Amino acid sequence: MLNESDLEAWEYYNEAFKERMTMDQYQKAAAKTAIYNSTHSILYPALGLAGEAGEVANKVKKMIRDNNFDRKGIAAEIGDVLWYLAALSRDLNIDLHDIAFANLEKLYGRKARGTLKGSGDKR
Repeated sequence: MLNESDLEAWEYYNEAFKERMTMDQYQKAAAKTAIYNSTHSILYPALGLAGEAGEVANKVKKMIRDNNFDRKGIAAEIGDVLWYLAALSRDLNIDLHDIAFANLEKLYGRKARGTLKGSGDKR
């Protein structure tokens, strides 16, 4: 159940982040909603990430089965995936920006070498 301080916090974030936020801003804001025990850092968000990714896949599966495109539902699940990515990254003491940049650097390197296709980490 929402209380007055929850609503005040939402108003703050709603105003503070009306403009587009960076990945690092999101990571910092999302961290304020993390309520898991630090003894479960890394493990808790990694398991949550796997679960939420499964929920994305399940929404897509139902879309195929029911021929009903649920864009908002899939987007909501992707948001949950993003939260767990931010939490896991924070627990690993890595900024989301750095992860995103390193990933693009890897992919553009593969593209330049013509190795986007195929399998394996060392392409």
